[in-house]
Amino acid sequence: MAYSHSLVLLLALLSISLPVKVFAHIALWHPSMYGFNVTQDTFPYDNRPVAPLINLSFSKWWFHGHLEHPPHPEDRLQLPAGGSISVELACDKGVTKYFASNAGGDVRSTSQPNYPCPGSPTIQFHTLDENDARGCSLAIAQKSNVNEVQPEDFVVFSVNHKCVWTKDTQFDIPADMPACPPGGCTCAWFWIHGSDAGQQEMYMNGFQCDVTGSKIDAPALAKPQVARRCGADPANGISGDPGNCTIGAKQPLYWYQAERNNMFEGTFSPPLYNDLYNFKNGAQNDIFETSAKASDPSVAIAETSSPISVSPTSASSLEAPAATPVSTARTRSRNRIAKKFRSRPRGDLKDLV
Repeated sequence: MAYSHSLVLLLALLSISLPVKVFAHIALWHPSMYGFNVTQDTFPYDNRPVAPLINLSFSKWWFHGHLEHPPHPEDRLQLPAGGSISVELACDKGVTKYFASNAGGDVRSTSQPNYPCPGSPTIQFHTLDENDARGCSLAIAQKSNVNEVQPEDFVVFSVNHKCVWTKDTQFDIPADMPACPPGGCTCAWFWIHGSDAGQQEMYMNGFQCDVTGSKIDAPALAKPQVARRCGADPANGISGDPGNCTIGAKQPLYWYQAERNNMFEGTFSPPLYNDLYNFKNGAQNDIFETSAKASDPSVAIAETSSPISVSPTSASSLEAPAATPVSTARTRSRNRIAKKFRSRPRGDLKDLV
């Protein structure tokens, strides 16, 4: 924990002492993005697409508070079923091919062409090295009216475990992705970094999107459930519990906000888009109603059984998802874990399982 605090201090000192322009944080840039042309002067606070989301009200963190700054109706992120897309993750739009609409112009680097933040250390995008990249995700909601989309509608359909190490980042699309409604779908990019590389925070950028090349008989997306921590966690001395994994379609990880969290992990134990929460690298091929495990009634998929008050705000300000019935044995086991979780300091997950 002290290591994390020292890194936060280092980041603060760098932002003060460096004489050149230093980019910080990161976003997925595409013209289909809500807030694509938002600058540091658009809001009374820094609400650029790259700005982190920390302890915010729902209206401010949901779609980054950019719903009033929509893209052109014809700009959509195209998702080829069974194919892949390459997108640009960067600390500044001027680093991407969309630099022409950047307030600061073209700041691409010939010496670091695939680096997310040219001229800045990796700590500026909260990553110590390539092995410290903790993964990010793309999620989709089968609704064209963005104002109707709720957090529970999003289904994570692709994950890249090495995100955000390179600017050009690939996401694989499941072959069974169904077609969108006539007005297209709504998508979002999500990222949470490790606890060893900066302040606790979440990232979200929303997009208009469309699925191309869908099969005529493509299955529908299953109702997404809340992901559960189940993978090996050496940092906290936990070997993992595969039996606790959420199988099938999963919601994104909504964490560290003042409202509408579905994750209540401690300050130094952030939820991540990797095996820790059973998000496999690549296309998420178990997210459909026809997926064997997702449709197996013997697999108890449940949302968080009770809110665990270890987020940065009081428990009264957090809205936990409604629980669904689970087996008596599993309920007893999870209640035991929750009881231990509440009794330990923030971020200390040792011996919980």
